[in-house]
Amino acid sequence: MSAIVAIVGRPNVGKSTFFNRLIKRREAIVDAVSGVTRDRHYGKTDWNGVEFSVIDTGGYLAGGDDTFQKEIDKQVNLAIDEADAIIFMVNVEDGLTGMDESVAALLRKSKKPVFVVVNKVDSNNRRDDAHEFYALGFEHLFSISSINGSGTGDLLDELVKSLPEKEQKEEENLPRFAVVGRPNAGKSSFINALIGEDRYIVTDIAGTTRDAIDTRYNRFGFEFNLVDTAGIRRKSKVKEDLEFYSVMRSIRAIEHSDVCILMLDATRGFESQDANIFWLAQRNRKGIVILVNKWDLVEKENNTAKAYEAAIRKEIEPFTDVPIIFVSALNKQRIYKAIETAVEVYNNRTKRIPTRQLNEVMLPIIENYPPPAIKGKYVKIKFCTQLPTPMPQFAFFANLPQYVKDPYRRFIENKLRENFDFKGVPIDVYFRQK
Repeated sequence: MSAIVAIVGRPNVGKSTFFNRLIKRREAIVDAVSGVTRDRHYGKTDWNGVEFSVIDTGGYLAGGDDTFQKEIDKQVNLAIDEADAIIFMVNVEDGLTGMDESVAALLRKSKKPVFVVVNKVDSNNRRDDAHEFYALGFEHLFSISSINGSGTGDLLDELVKSLPEKEQKEEENLPRFAVVGRPNAGKSSFINALIGEDRYIVTDIAGTTRDAIDTRYNRFGFEFNLVDTAGIRRKSKVKEDLEFYSVMRSIRAIEHSDVCILMLDATRGFESQDANIFWLAQRNRKGIVILVNKWDLVEKENNTAKAYEAAIRKEIEPFTDVPIIFVSALNKQRIYKAIETAVEVYNNRTKRIPTRQLNEVMLPIIENYPPPAIKGKYVKIKFCTQLPTPMPQFAFFANLPQYVKDPYRRFIENKLRENFDFKGVPIDVYFRQK
């Protein structure tokens, strides 16, 4: 386990810009609008051979009555509790404010090492102005510029000295499960229910989650990274630059995942945008599990699970070999079944079929049901093998592969699914010259 450093401060002082600089990636959304960062956002970095985790937090605003602000403040407190050291960021352009003093009062109670970091100090005059922040009463004060990185070296030299030595273990290449779907489908509630704590902000306002955020999950014998993502809306609905960036983060989360857990709102049905997300995951050759959330709110007599499932499978044809589970994140109904299924889909995606076994099963099927002759020419398939790729792809070697059409390709895919469990996983079938 590496040490944890939390970056805290009032809104719009440059915390996310500094976070991105530390982790060397544009992972946290940065915008001139205050209140962009809402959830805790985790990253990893190292300095002088010392590796540590960094938490980017939303702007703390004591006494705010906004729904989001109360939740942000709660998340900031959780981050402070988790941290081994705290970077308290202030802004030299605004000078010392009452909000800074409120944050300082909160940090004094933590009894943890606090490093006051005065941001946007990019001239000698501003360096002199930074001295007023000594009034906050903390020993360590550093002047930096998050944009160009000046001053960060001195800060990090002192910061790593304060971190406790923790047992280092080699980072495991854990599977990544991305929870995706339309806004307000219950994605964050689902993850909170799984991990047993309010890691993510949950409100009934669509668009609460803006970044894609990782959580390590290691209960009940499963260990992988869960990724909560911002809800994906159609392009025509993405009005703000901020939401555009959130959608990009979600798409990137799909691209970098192994399995996509697509959450639907049972009260709304399988809508066109749900289908768009499904096909995005399918085109990226990801494992897919569909969760129909809020099933407790649906009138069972008029809308049975069987009919509901049939309607979804009709929409996702021809890739219908996908698990569909009816859940309630609020009531924790079948949420662990959902995770068990996602693990099974991951195992299916990484499955390797021995070449001998594959040929013993598939060649008799092909002999009994060969490809149709075209222009009097007969296609003969003599050998098949699974390709050494991260997802299931198969090559069938034939004398005339150019004459094998899509219907027969789908027939072969269906037979592969019948004989080997590839539920939830897209399969690619190629016909090549013998």
